[in-house]
Amino acid sequence: MLSYDTRHVGYDSTQCRVGLTCVTMDVMKHMEPGLLQIFRLYVGTWLALMLLALCGALSDNKEAGRFLLTVIAAIALMGYLVWPLLRRKLGRYFLPVGLFWAIASPILIEAFSVFARMVSGTSGDAALPEPGLTSVWLFVPMILISVQYGFRRTITYVVVATLAELSLYLILAILGGPELGIMIEQGLFRLIIFVPFAYVVSKLMNGQREERRALALSNARLAHYATTLEQLAVSRERNRMARELHDTLAHTLSAVAVQLEAVDVLWDTDPIKARETLTLSKDLTRNGLTEARRALKALRASPLEDLGLILAVRHLAQMNAERAGLQLSMQTAETLGELHPTIQQTIYRIAEEAMNNVVRHANASALGVMLGYDGGQLKLLVMDNGEGFDLSKATQNGHYGLVGMQERAALCGGQLNVQSQPGQGTRVEFSVEMMKTA
Repeated sequence: MLSYDTRHVGYDSTQCRVGLTCVTMDVMKHMEPGLLQIFRLYVGTWLALMLLALCGALSDNKEAGRFLLTVIAAIALMGYLVWPLLRRKLGRYFLPVGLFWAIASPILIEAFSVFARMVSGTSGDAALPEPGLTSVWLFVPMILISVQYGFRRTITYVVVATLAELSLYLILAILGGPELGIMIEQGLFRLIIFVPFAYVVSKLMNGQREERRALALSNARLAHYATTLEQLAVSRERNRMARELHDTLAHTLSAVAVQLEAVDVLWDTDPIKARETLTLSKDLTRNGLTEARRALKALRASPLEDLGLILAVRHLAQMNAERAGLQLSMQTAETLGELHPTIQQTIYRIAEEAMNNVVRHANASALGVMLGYDGGQLKLLVMDNGEGFDLSKATQNGHYGLVGMQERAALCGGQLNVQSQPGQGTRVEFSVEMMKTA
């Protein structure tokens, strides 16, 4: 079994790591998937409930004013969240502003409601409407902050929101409002409930982020590997084209140049010999043109499109056998079923390269080609009875295109096995695992 070395491609691991890090950082700058939709759903639910509450509290001016303010705040926040221009303009500040709005609104509205009750004559704890309701509305923003920013920032949010609320109620308590002890109890309750939830949500999101980061790194490495293989395949194909043109156009043009120089020398001294040499040059030019056209036509592998894989390989074998005067032994399956285009192209190119090697280098008298299924494997076999060669030296001097065939086989998940010894011919076998389909 042959092997090939990709070290010469110039893989820069440092550059790759830097690129992957940039990709990861760029991904982390964006909002978590689905978070904005959840935020909008929360605000929409908040708005719907407050509208219902407003309809039920129209007879109570104190409560109606509170719910009206809440509805106005919810409508404004929803407008902010659905306005694409604001999102483009604010960029990474778009979500923090929205979350601040969702946090500050319930706290300020509740404090304003307490102050309005105090102005209307209600004092003490009676001025506090539905203790704990603000904590309910602050719970969802806490979850969103945990999802987007992590545990530490969530704790900061809970502490700052609680301190801000206590500061407002301290002022209200001095003015004769609810006792500060009630609000301290609410703050402690909020810490006891919010902190464990924030920790669990943050842990879950960190796990998802790690999985996404690992997936992004794997995809980037896979893309880099695929690009490297593609570059190798392109490089080998260019080398093959260069050899093809060298063996046709270059040889022909070189021979024609020698013949024309001979014509130039003999033109005056031996016109008859010069004419014979000129005729030979024309024949050589025609043969070279025929070979060049054959090589250019083979580069496209158009027989696959016109004939299908089986007939294309048959035609290729017959053409090479006639070209080199070889005795051909051909065995192919009647049908190969549905094959992926990549596998068809791989089989055809390996067969083409193997047969070209037989014609150009083997000095053989017989060519054997087999194509079909063997159990769960699709196999191509090209054999000759020629001179053979040393496998270790062949990969060193770059002849026979063996490395290119090996790379083609690897790209479609197949295996290439080349067996050859000097004086004992060559056997090229390609196989790929698959089940035959009708």
